[in-house]
Amino acid sequence: MKRKSLFIHCLVLIALIAVLPLSMVQADGHCEFAEDTVKIGGLVPLSAPGAVAGGIAMSWAINRAADDINADCGITIDGANHAIEIVIGDSEGSPERGQAVVERFILEDEVDAVTGVYHSAVGLATMSMLDENGVPTVFSEPWNDNVSANGIMEYDGRPPRNADGVDHVFRVSPASSMVGGVVVNWLIDLGVGNVVIIAENTDYGQPAAADEYARFEAAGATVTQINVELGTEDFVPILSRIQASAETPDVVRVLVTGETSFNLTQQMAELGIAPTEDTICVTNQVAFQSEQYWQNVPDGNYCAFNRVGIIPSLFSDTAVELNDAYFEEFEDIVPSYAMASYDAVFILADAIERAGSTSDGAAISAAIETTDLDLSQGRYYFEYGNHNPELPEGTPAFMWHQWPDPVVTMMQYFEQGQSSLDAAVIYPAVYQTHGTDYITPGSSP
Repeated sequence: MKRKSLFIHCLVLIALIAVLPLSMVQADGHCEFAEDTVKIGGLVPLSAPGAVAGGIAMSWAINRAADDINADCGITIDGANHAIEIVIGDSEGSPERGQAVVERFILEDEVDAVTGVYHSAVGLATMSMLDENGVPTVFSEPWNDNVSANGIMEYDGRPPRNADGVDHVFRVSPASSMVGGVVVNWLIDLGVGNVVIIAENTDYGQPAAADEYARFEAAGATVTQINVELGTEDFVPILSRIQASAETPDVVRVLVTGETSFNLTQQMAELGIAPTEDTICVTNQVAFQSEQYWQNVPDGNYCAFNRVGIIPSLFSDTAVELNDAYFEEFEDIVPSYAMASYDAVFILADAIERAGSTSDGAAISAAIETTDLDLSQGRYYFEYGNHNPELPEGTPAFMWHQWPDPVVTMMQYFEQGQSSLDAAVIYPAVYQTHGTDYITPGSSP
């Protein structure tokens, strides 16, 4: 079988980037590059208990973006072409490890910019370090609302912005509240009244659960929340509590990331809890990686999942090319966090070029604020920042340095082993592909 082991592939990829001379990374040699490279740090989880598959996809995308930009002669500053050099760091999904990697990025690698970050806890733990050291940063996957809200409000005892009044941290992934609103609105429209939320005990899971819990309660639903730890393998004791409850839940909502979500969803399906005719299964967006999903969740047909990122039927030429390249490597569909990581490198490269400097973090961050680029997931821009500092009344604080237009949809499998390219988009109605907002287990759209 052509597909490589994801873990082995990642180790080989990182090793090659570390040892290849720059000339070997320079496309076909038609570009004349300056000696100085533009260093971009990619902070991703490549070891347990982090979401290793997610980190591998992000690492691949970050390097792919650099290769594509270098093939077009890199970043032009004062008439000279500078190649992008990627420095990958393994966060392990740990805030402490993420901080250590960022410290290395700043003090040893002397990176010019940073992207990546899968886990919200890592983003929250590192963003003040990046901001205080003036490192332009475009996070591509953490969802916690405060990742972007930190620019205009106090977070964890720290004042907003840094000493020079400039915010250096941006985000192209959605805030949790943006995703939760879509999920809850869909389920309320379906008429659910009894909800079980299973949430990981992290800076992603708990705020996301609190947001969805409040939305469900406001709509009149009864909500039970169960918290779990990342890395848990046996969920039977927890799931037995659901089975023993007096009332069968209308939906089990999984707010657990990475490989842990696969374990939970499979065991939930094996026990006959969900998906069933009575109980909707709503699992994590990693379900979109269909080959991994079916390998780990063979009983997960008819589970629904939130999908962040442009839907396959609306892929642009750039998205199609990126998806084809990803499939060539992994024989799977490119996930949204890989697309976002790819796009983030282009956003940083564009801003550095327009700023005319690799070292002036304030100028680069100001250029990011005025981004206007069409990339794999759509048109990128940042509505609110120092260029437009007044958020209208009622606008959430997380909209600061937040890409406002990530597409969030609900999708559902309805055939065993189905590719996510063929899964049904069921909500919102404007994106529906099969004319229905839910497919009852055992039926076809």
